[in-house]
Amino acid sequence: MDQPLWTPSPQRVAASNLAAFTKYVAESYGFTANSYDELHAWSCNDREQFWQAIWQFCEVIGSTQGDTILVDRDRMPGAKWFPEARLNFAENLLRRRDRTPAIVFWGEDQLKSRVTWAELHAEVSRLAQALRAQGVVAGDRVAAYLPNLPGAVIGMLATTSIGAVWSSCSPDFGVQGVLDRFGQIEPKVLLAVDGYFYMGKSIDVLPRVRDIAAQLPSLEKVVVVPYTRAAPPLDGIKNVIDVRDFMAPYQPRDIHFERLPFDHPLYILYSSGTTGVPKCIVHGAGGTLLQHLKEHQLQTDVKPRDRLFYYTTCGWMMWNWLVSGLASRATLMLYDGSPFVRRGRVLWDYAENENITIFGTAAKYIDAIAKLGLNPAATHKLPHLKALLSTGSPLAPESFDYVYRNIKSDLHLASISGGTDIVSCFALGNPAAPVWRGEIQAPGLGMKVEVFDDDARSLRGEKGELVCTAPFPSMPLGFWNDASGQKYHDAYFDKYPNVWRHGDYLEYTEHGGLIIYGRSDAVLNPGGVRIGTAEIYRQVEKLDEVVESIAIGQDWNNDVRVILFVRLRDDVTLDDALVNKIKQQIRDNTTPRHVPDKVLRVTDIPRTRSGKIVELAVRNVVHGLPIKNSEALANVEALEQFRNRAELQT
Repeated sequence: MDQPLWTPSPQRVAASNLAAFTKYVAESYGFTANSYDELHAWSCNDREQFWQAIWQFCEVIGSTQGDTILVDRDRMPGAKWFPEARLNFAENLLRRRDRTPAIVFWGEDQLKSRVTWAELHAEVSRLAQALRAQGVVAGDRVAAYLPNLPGAVIGMLATTSIGAVWSSCSPDFGVQGVLDRFGQIEPKVLLAVDGYFYMGKSIDVLPRVRDIAAQLPSLEKVVVVPYTRAAPPLDGIKNVIDVRDFMAPYQPRDIHFERLPFDHPLYILYSSGTTGVPKCIVHGAGGTLLQHLKEHQLQTDVKPRDRLFYYTTCGWMMWNWLVSGLASRATLMLYDGSPFVRRGRVLWDYAENENITIFGTAAKYIDAIAKLGLNPAATHKLPHLKALLSTGSPLAPESFDYVYRNIKSDLHLASISGGTDIVSCFALGNPAAPVWRGEIQAPGLGMKVEVFDDDARSLRGEKGELVCTAPFPSMPLGFWNDASGQKYHDAYFDKYPNVWRHGDYLEYTEHGGLIIYGRSDAVLNPGGVRIGTAEIYRQVEKLDEVVESIAIGQDWNNDVRVILFVRLRDDVTLDDALVNKIKQQIRDNTTPRHVPDKVLRVTDIPRTRSGKIVELAVRNVVHGLPIKNSEALANVEALEQFRNRAELQT
């Protein structure tokens, strides 16, 4: 395709935060950027000035004190940002005290609520006082086992206002999955829900809360947040109290925000845990704040009147990304439950009725509603919607077509890619540039993203490893309980010294955009040729008969052969004709090496709780290797369909 799918109007570009920032840089730093590429090059090469400009332009609340911005500027890991700065994360998110909505909430059960900025400040004040009275101080851990409720945002803000460290899991995690995470960080307080709603069912989690509390000896208090019941029974839970009783003694007052060093721990997030006990990734307050401000305001064009939505749970880093929207004075739009209730229309009902301006979701959701035949452009009025964000897996070119055809034609569609590891993005949107079919628009400002081959040679127009060759503020502080830093080093810096290796397989395009072909550790290697799994999925899932697919490489006769598993529509049979059709589709649109040796049917495909399919877990099962942490999977039972398949023995 030689034409972009969408180009912003000159008026929209001129009114963007990115244009205002470019002007600010010219006036304050004497650097005039005539294009995004020029601005990006400056942001990577003059990193000190760029991140200082972000601090100033985004009006960070805090003090930089001395003149030092970056120490050991080329060392990874080891670079130190703003070593003399002091700030508080929550203070930067609670900038407003007015009576306009800070949070709008819809639940699957049709519960709706609103929290004004004044109410948010008041509730954070009361909960912070209660936590302080419980003995929580800076550096303590507060863990949350909560759905995506306003109470989760209040809990995070109260925790971080003190300088305590927030860590959360969604309530669909089982007991062992929670213990594998929270057991490593020894929280002092656990905020837990009584239950949640999903696909029309009310799921009671208090028995799990009881078991979790009994096996976390560090806990001094379990605070239960009612959701599915007005008065949940709390019998048998250690050191338990209803959140209403916990906060009852305290009246709203000005919050005492603890201003702490730039690198003070803010969040502990977790790796997926599909290859072992999850890694506890520690993120700092300053780096997370600066990175999110940059990504929201410059790359997504978030403004104070925006209504920012992302379909997420508290167990996915996109929740952390979403709630930072408060720092840009936007209204958070929260949803809890299945996105497929009301015949898949619920999120579009939400977008229409609440005037959502920025709508974020997973690539798999867009693919799913396309296959359901939804046409929000025809069924819903979306005049306020200005941007749609997609992440979680590569967004197929056909999904780009679907968005512009069936959702809205005048829309900034931004496929974004990053991860829990950096609680942010390496590549994402540019609201002042065209959208090209199948491409992420640009590397993030300040992110020196390159493509390396195995010999650390930088590539252009060829596929290779996604690397970042210069430090950035949202690099993790390290891993919890990794005093030597060895685990942290081995996770990202073992292959290319002093270079961050992220684990994605990608290439740059002629437009300066990026295409990601899947995880590099799941890349197939038949005959020594590297193939990204996303290249296969894109072709297979074009077929009406196929709902979704997963491909692995099976070790076979001193080589690797490609095995494709497909989940089909209920009324479809996997016969020889369909197998041949699938293979021909792949052969015609990729290369003969992409064509699977075998195509096998399954009724479910295993995925993490954030919705990502897990090729490595399937590969391990096929090869008879153990799955080290099945609790990381949302549907671990699906793996049994891949075990001891007779078809894979010949």
